[in-house]
Amino acid sequence: MDKLIIQGGRRLEGTIEISGAKNAALPLMASTILAPGKHVLENVANLKDILTMCELLEKLGARVDRSRLESDGILEIDSADIQSRRAPYELVKTMRASILALGPLYARFGCAEVSFPGGCAIGARPVDLHLKGLEMLGAKISVEHGYIVAEKQDAHANEITFDTVTVTGTENVMMAAALTPGKTVLLNAAQEPEVVDLAEYMIEMGAKIKGAGTERIELAGVESLKPGVHRIMPDRIEAGTYLVAAAITGGELLLKNCNAGHLESVIAKLHEAGVGIEKSEAGLRVWRKGKLRGVDIRTTPYPGFPTDMQAQMMALLSLAESGVSMITETIFENRFQHALELQRMGANIKMEGNRALVTGVKKLSGAKVMATDLRASASLVLAGLASQNTTEVSRVYHLDRGYEKMEEKLNAVGAKIQRAKEA
Repeated sequence: MDKLIIQGGRRLEGTIEISGAKNAALPLMASTILAPGKHVLENVANLKDILTMCELLEKLGARVDRSRLESDGILEIDSADIQSRRAPYELVKTMRASILALGPLYARFGCAEVSFPGGCAIGARPVDLHLKGLEMLGAKISVEHGYIVAEKQDAHANEITFDTVTVTGTENVMMAAALTPGKTVLLNAAQEPEVVDLAEYMIEMGAKIKGAGTERIELAGVESLKPGVHRIMPDRIEAGTYLVAAAITGGELLLKNCNAGHLESVIAKLHEAGVGIEKSEAGLRVWRKGKLRGVDIRTTPYPGFPTDMQAQMMALLSLAESGVSMITETIFENRFQHALELQRMGANIKMEGNRALVTGVKKLSGAKVMATDLRASASLVLAGLASQNTTEVSRVYHLDRGYEKMEEKLNAVGAKIQRAKEA
């Protein structure tokens, strides 16, 4: 197991290229099941989760050529010979996004067996919303030996209202509805750019979809789809993380290959906190304008402030020189575990339920800390960059799931980060 050793107190300056979005690539990879043949995906990040999805597709019978993934960001997926309808527990338990195989397997073959994602209790997380959507399209849903079994019985279009906004639920039901006869309407649908990216590729494949990016999506079912070529959108959360990296170190960075339109809520809060951000043809330039100020943040579904940027902003606001910040987490329970580790570095954070009160301190001190999830990992790296002395972040396998070559990118702009094996 790896750890990162970070020498803090170094100003970042230079250019960082933003990778393709993991949360767009995973559903797009799953969508290749819908259309037999050779699909080409470009701007794919070389990440652990991407490789896990490759393994899952191969288990189903697809041929995946990843020979150009690391060098050029290109994946070729030939889904013509998929025979298996079963996504096994051994892979699904390592990545919740594996549930995205359910909709396309059901749509193409009329049946699917997908293990419950690791740590998922139906009803506590929105997997139940995926299943409700499939049932409303005529599927019979059962649970057998830890697997969700979906069988096509009376396939028909329907109007489906999600009880709460669910990104993967919206994506799964979109893929199932694409080959379901009639007009399906999804209400209270997720509006995230990743949902739009999936819809755009499905349209390239021949699907009939309107309204992606709004809370109402309409799909007219078609008989079949054909493979295509698609370029994955830039990773908005990676870009947001590096915006914070510049701000927390008092540095200046130019972020290339990013879409500022996907980051409006994050940019607005950073401006409010005293961070300068300028859009240009070259990319997004970010710098610390002066003293950091406390701001209040409430996570909400897109286009609101993303839960995946909450931890990084908490690290930044722990160094605010004026004002007190109130951070309210409304999307996930237990998503303040990074706060306990930031406290070990000297942050002044008081938690009560889903709220955290952050009072800025003059400095953070390097410490040995432990990452608990992907975005918590990023927040601890950011805090380490700004801290005095040395910080050791353990369990960075979480980080490798969602950030491509993070320490290499940061070292190239002035950081001093070493990867080492844990004792």
